[in-house]
Amino acid sequence: MLSESSSGRAVLVVGGTGFIGSAVVRELLRPSCGGPAMTDVRVLARRPLPEWMMSAGARRIPGDLTAPGSLRGCGDGVDTVLHLASYVGRDAALADAVNAAGTRALVGSARTARFLYVSTASVYGHGPHRGVREGRLAPAPASAASASRLLAEDAVRAHGGVVLRPNLVYGPGDRWYVPLFLRLLHAVPVWSEGGRARTSVVGVRELASVVAAFARRDWAGADRGAVYHVNHPRPVTVRSAATRLCRGLGVPVPGTDLPRAAHWELASRLLPQLSPHQHALLTDDHYYDSTRVWDRLGLAPGPGFGAGLAASLSWYREHLAIPRAA
Repeated sequence: MLSESSSGRAVLVVGGTGFIGSAVVRELLRPSCGGPAMTDVRVLARRPLPEWMMSAGARRIPGDLTAPGSLRGCGDGVDTVLHLASYVGRDAALADAVNAAGTRALVGSARTARFLYVSTASVYGHGPHRGVREGRLAPAPASAASASRLLAEDAVRAHGGVVLRPNLVYGPGDRWYVPLFLRLLHAVPVWSEGGRARTSVVGVRELASVVAAFARRDWAGADRGAVYHVNHPRPVTVRSAATRLCRGLGVPVPGTDLPRAAHWELASRLLPQLSPHQHALLTDDHYYDSTRVWDRLGLAPGPGFGAGLAASLSWYREHLAIPRAA
């Protein structure tokens, strides 16, 4: 277990206004079982911070990962950099500029700071992946975005930093996992292989608690260059996740079944923007041994997807265009 450190250490949050970043900033600025509130939280941002963030005590540091010159001095006086920014689209040049080159520039601008980078289990590439532990599977990214995030990992680990690899993240602010899952369920309202595939998921607040715990505590030598999977230790089946989601949001639950290949053939026609990798993430086994990080930090991973989704449904109802049956 990591030892507690001073709450007065300066923390720079990169990507602090995004989905995961906002949750991390909230976690840092309030006392929790992981430690006291941090008193010097800085957020690297191109635009002004939200009012709640400034009122809670966060301070904006102007900067842009795609403009390396803007990063000079951003790490002055900073103890820990929490790098939570990433580009996940299909523009390879932008992925390289933000994820790879941007991270290298960031590391170069804060050489004396500790680094933690939130990456993704997608760096492992195509599955199926079943109960994989850290260090047991070589990364083989299947997209330009994932490849560039692996390069970002390399820069952080070479600096002695920590890399976190969540799989699918849900909760308030989610614009990827649940929205994409809903579009697939609406376009193709049938199960793939009975929905038996299992997947690792983590609530955004639980992920934020892990990031904040690393920021608050002293690191052990074993953490230098370490990679941790960060998911709830208990994977969820696609059928269970989809059923809870559909019932919670008033969407019809799939009723029939197709073999995976036939499901993909149908999905690729009815939802042409869906990539093969995205389809696999939502229909094939992608679960990872994620016990090590919770043991390392002495944190509880929370009750799991059912309770976490139930607590997030009001946000999804308010912010998503929920597809309805014709």
